[in-house]
Amino acid sequence: MVQSSLTELDAVLMVARRGKFRTAALELGVSTTALSNAVGKLERTLGVRLFNRTTRSVSLTEAGQQFVAQVAPAVRDIHEAMEVARSRQATPSGTLRINAFPTAAREIFSWLVLPFLQVHPRVHIDIVTEGRLVDIVAGGFDLGVRSSDLVPIDMIALPLGVARRNVVVGTPSYLKAHGTPVIPQDLAEHSCLRVRLPNGAIYRWPFEKDGQSVHIDVEGAVTLDEASLARTAALASVGLTLAMESDVRDDIEAGRLVRVLEDWTPTLSPLSLYYPSRRNPTAAFKAFVDFARRQSGPALP
Repeated sequence: MVQSSLTELDAVLMVARRGKFRTAALELGVSTTALSNAVGKLERTLGVRLFNRTTRSVSLTEAGQQFVAQVAPAVRDIHEAMEVARSRQATPSGTLRINAFPTAAREIFSWLVLPFLQVHPRVHIDIVTEGRLVDIVAGGFDLGVRSSDLVPIDMIALPLGVARRNVVVGTPSYLKAHGTPVIPQDLAEHSCLRVRLPNGAIYRWPFEKDGQSVHIDVEGAVTLDEASLARTAALASVGLTLAMESDVRDDIEAGRLVRVLEDWTPTLSPLSLYYPSRRNPTAAFKAFVDFARRQSGPALP
């Protein structure tokens, strides 16, 4: 009888899901070497290669595709059975995996995640941030956090009530040297920090006022694929940046950054915590959802 550990099966399924050993190892919380050894051990046990490996990519072989398709539901059932057993504990414990946009993760971290961990110290929270909308079920996540208007219709959504807004900011010295834009079209005369989206497109800055919407293709000396770096560049007076208000609120209050085009940046859709219907949620899962329901996000000034 062929016997394989759940660890080896988890390793194969995560590599198949993520397409990279390093990314899979990070999500499982193990070293790349340990993950590779687990996959190799299972391949030796089965006597067949499950992956085609090159220096740049990893893909399933035909045998690997068939194996993953057959074993994934069984492994999912095993994990669910284990979680059901753990849910009988009086004290919530175990790991909760949450997928969120980077901005959403930053917004909920201080007022939701950290206070929850103080109340439930035996729960471990694994947050994975991605700039694209992912299938949290296929990705092996318990919960997701996104703007309410992006939550899939087949998910249960819990509005977090977090007031959100984009802001355009620059340093006082930059604005003194280059002037203050009054309407979005004035940005054509300014250096702006551009952000590249996961699909490769450059993010167009959205504005709205009195029912009029406009998206501006800004120009500037720097293009980034990580929005948080734009704050650093803006503080160095490289140019103007569009940021989540929560990310630069302290800088604005301290006078390091100044808001412009305030009347063109309306309130955004609030965040929602969302998850699939679960027959037997764990104690940790129930505790987190209940905690989120009781909490309320920071209000806009």
